[in-house]
Amino acid sequence: MKKIEAIIRKSRFSAVKKALHEKGINFFSYWDVTGLGNEKMGSVYRGVSYSTSDIQRRYLSIVVEDKFEEDTINAILEAGRTGEVGDGKIFVSEIAETYRIRTGEKGTETLY
Repeated sequence: MKKIEAIIRKSRFSAVKKALHEKGINFFSYWDVTGLGNEKMGSVYRGVSYSTSDIQRRYLSIVVEDKFEEDTINAILEAGRTGEVGDGKIFVSEIAETYRIRTGEKGTETLY
């Protein structure tokens, strides 16, 4: 099993969610996060300069069977990409085991 974590633009979340659903990935967690990136920009509003180095993003955490890893990553890449700096990152790590708390069962069947 793989854990796929993605940090994406909030504006691309709906498209990414739809792309994941189309690939059969119907369960994942997400939350709003703030981070710092390589992008160093500022904006001016009514003559006052504001730093935009704190970037609002959405963080997705998805655990899938190995056979769904590539489809999941491609869905995020295609739906999340704008081509601009700050589109985000994807991280993949190995999951040793999963357990369903309600029944105590373990293994990949707990993902469904």
